[in-house]
Parts: sequence; C-alpha cells; structure tokens
Amino acid sequence: MKRIGILTGGGDAPGLNAVIRAVTRKANNANCEVLGFQEGWKGLIEGITMPLDWSNTDSILPLGGTILGSSRTNPFKRESGVERILENFRRFDLDAFVAVGGDDTLGVADRLYREQAFPVVGVPKTIDNDLSATDYTFGYDTAVNAAVRAIDALTTTAQAHRRVMVVEIMGRHAGWIAAGAGIASGADVCLVPERPFSIEEVCEALKANRARGKMYNIVVVAEGATLKEGHTMTQAEGTDEFGHVRLGGIAPALAREIERRTGLEARHVILGHLQRGGSPTAFDRILGTRFGLKACELALAGDFGKMVALRGNSIEAVPLSEAVGEMKKLGEEYLAIIDEFTR
Repeated sequence: MKRIGILTGGGDAPGLNAVIRAVTRKANNANCEVLGFQEGWKGLIEGITMPLDWSNTDSILPLGGTILGSSRTNPFKRESGVERILENFRRFDLDAFVAVGGDDTLGVADRLYREQAFPVVGVPKTIDNDLSATDYTFGYDTAVNAAVRAIDALTTTAQAHRRVMVVEIMGRHAGWIAAGAGIASGADVCLVPERPFSIEEVCEALKANRARGKMYNIVVVAEGATLKEGHTMTQAEGTDEFGHVRLGGIAPALAREIERRTGLEARHVILGHLQRGGSPTAFDRILGTRFGLKACELALAGDFGKMVALRGNSIEAVPLSEAVGEMKKLGEEYLAIIDEFTR
C-alpha cells in the first residue's frame, strides 16, 4: 500500500479533522502517502487535491469543520461522474480510499464498492447521530452541547420576561439532537420527527405547566418534526443532489400559533449551523481519532467495503451495506424520558 486517498462529504461536523489527522498519522507511520480530495466527491470527480502529512495535520485536532472542505455532490447524478472517479483514482496512483461522511456520502461509497469494486473504507460522520450500525457518530456530542449551552442562555431571558421560548434544533428524520438537548436542558416540551405532534396538545401542555406555577417555558423542536396531519410546518422549494429538501422555519410558525392560542408571549430562536460549528468536544476528538486509526488499518490491510463503528466501547468493522441500510431513530427509551420530563 503506497498511497491512500481521503475525502469528507456532506454536512460538516466537529471531529472531521481528528479523522483526517489520524488516518494521515497511521498511514505515514506505515510509509504510506495520503492524498486529500477537497469538497467531498466533487474533489475526486474533478481531481481537486491537497497532500496530507505530519506538517499540515498535526495541529488540526481542535479545529471544527474540515480542512478538506465538503459538498453534497452525488457522482451518480453527475454526467460521467463515476467514470471520472475511477479515472482519477488511477491517475493519482491510489491503492485505497477512505470516505468520511453520513448516509449520503457512505451510500455512494457502498454503491461504488458493490458496482465497481472500488477499494473504499467508510467512516461515519453526522451530527444527527442517525447512522445505523454505530452507537454514536462524532459531531453529535459537540452539537448537543452547543444546543444545551444556547438553551441555558435563553432560559434566563425566558424567566425574566415570563415568555415561551421555542428553540429549533437540527434533525431532518431523527430527533437525537433535539431529544438530547431537550432532556439535558430541562425543556418543557420536546418535539421530534419520530412522533408527530398536535399544536393544540403543545398548547395544553404549556397551559398545564403554567397552572402548576412555572412562569416561563422552553419548547425544543426538531426542524423535521411533523404535525399529526402528516406534513412539516415549513419547507423550502427545491432539493439537493441527494433529493433532500431544505428544512428550517418551524420555530417561528410554532411560536406564532402558541401565542395566538394561549395568549402567552412567545419568541423563537433557530440555532441552525451554530450546532455544527466550533471546536469539537473531547469525546468527539477521541472518537474521530479512533475511527480514523481503525479506518486506516482496514485500508492498509485491503479490507474494503467496510465502515468503522462504535459498538459499546470498541471500534469494529461492519459492512457498508449494513451501515447505510436503515436510519437509526430514537427508540422508546428516549421517547419515554421525553414523556416523563419534557411534556
């Protein structure tokens, strides 16, 4: 094994640079070069590269984002996208590849492996923590902590003005961040995609909460939460190359309805990309490092078509097809906690 390629695709997540650093360090220690491809799969399609070694990766551990950049590029939706990937793999004299990303990025990796025998290893990355086959993905812990810090700050102004604060959290199909932030911050209502909600029920819960003597309220809502009628409260037009619509804006709509129906003063905050940014927590730095070392180990051994995963406290290798086969959503245990403490 003489040269390994690596890319980071999809939404950025704190901990990506830890993976890049770990892959580079282990490969270099094995006398193997590492070539970074910039802007996700776009970099491999267009041949946009940067060499990686000890000198430019040693100090990136505390940095958020990714030094390689990212994009939501789908090679199977680009003209000659797959052919250009295979051509550039040969052109840059690569022996193996590490793809770091979420369901979309790893879905491309799995398909390339199955259909083209592409020698790839996957590393799971998403702040949403919704990838199956791994207990946790790096980025999630940092995102939850960012959301909790924001809600803690908002709580003081909610108390001062006796308001309802509606806080919108990222989470398209799974409510891991919303549930974690809601439970950890003591929110009064927590709305997640796994459980459609009724605005009337939310209002009744808030009124009951006030009747028990509480003078302010925190409502946490995931951007992908849906009404019982079966639709989201807001949705942008158009989709990306993986067919995803752009969500966002449920918080202001919900705050208006709460104020109209209850007479309680309500305000909203959309945390948005604040949850993605900043320096990764120690947990995410360590997990990203462990993932990167294991991924490089698999690549050096020629054990392709696998994704590294956290199982209990061990890093294991699982088939890519298993990793992207089913989305991991909140289970009954988390939903029960929400019922006990946040409604």
